[in-house]
Amino acid sequence: MGNIMGKKVVKVAISLLLVLALLLQPCAAARPIAETPTIDGSRSLHLPLRGSLLRGPESVAFDGDGAGPYSGVSDGRVLKWNGPVRGWTTYAYGPGYDARACTASRTRPAEVTESRCGRPLGLRFHDGSGNLYIADAYKGLMRVAPGGGKATVLVNKVDGVPLRFTNGVDVDQVTGEVFFTDSSMNYQRSQHERVTATGDSTGRLMKYDPQNNSVTVLQSGITYPNGIAISADRTHLVVALTGPCKLMRYWIKGSKMGTSEILADLPGYPDNVRADGKGGFWVALHREKMELPFGPDVHLLAVRINADGRVIQMMKGPKSVRPTEVMEREGGKLYMGSVELPYVAVVSE
Repeated sequence: MGNIMGKKVVKVAISLLLVLALLLQPCAAARPIAETPTIDGSRSLHLPLRGSLLRGPESVAFDGDGAGPYSGVSDGRVLKWNGPVRGWTTYAYGPGYDARACTASRTRPAEVTESRCGRPLGLRFHDGSGNLYIADAYKGLMRVAPGGGKATVLVNKVDGVPLRFTNGVDVDQVTGEVFFTDSSMNYQRSQHERVTATGDSTGRLMKYDPQNNSVTVLQSGITYPNGIAISADRTHLVVALTGPCKLMRYWIKGSKMGTSEILADLPGYPDNVRADGKGGFWVALHREKMELPFGPDVHLLAVRINADGRVIQMMKGPKSVRPTEVMEREGGKLYMGSVELPYVAVVSE
């Protein structure tokens, strides 16, 4: 009996060590954050999706008139929120979308259909033209004309290399230039865990110019570039590096133009980055660096950083919530998306 109990204890200990090893890689050890103002993300209003298996509002966007939010979901569509009475309606869809074939079922989950139907990740409107730009994980960079409908694929390969994991997108509202990321040249979204586990460093940061329909690779050889946001002064881009748990700053103007540097070392694995309208950025954290599956049911959902990369505010909430984006609107409302939940959450500061 003693031997059996001893073996069980050893197995439990080994399991815990394996869990810790997975949680601590590949990010460096977390550094404590000093006393920082904290928002309770569990106190939120939900904008629920219709359909028991529909989920995954990854990114959140508002159009130039302030309507929305808009969000891409697991069956390949982009939906628009029309208020509590009408709820969500279809705004856009990519080439190859078919309602019957792309609707998930218990025998055909979204992970099976998304390579055909598409998976909209980053969303950004260009306010001047009314165009919506979509970073679709499988179809590439797409654009939808004002009013919605079928999206047009603008870019699905760059320099002869296909986009395998198109992820984040942002738009310079003055020039109309579109900046976007391809997280890996080796793995698709359905293999995203492999990008982190292998330390894949084949990601690319790119620019699309709608004036001449040209694409430029700004930087290659990046480790898991994910979300992207342009700074308030339009001098640089902030790119989330998911595996390394960092933010990278890439200069698009000034004496440092064409160079990059690390802006922040984050306390978790970042997904999307959004400008907060105050010179800083909200960074959604999918998981903390040293998060354990047991213990208190609370973890970091997101952090707000200032222009220098310092954490100045945090949002915490239950571990069941794994945010992919946090977007701030007028009045301090925070709209939070997640690939795992069937709703967009609205949190008030």
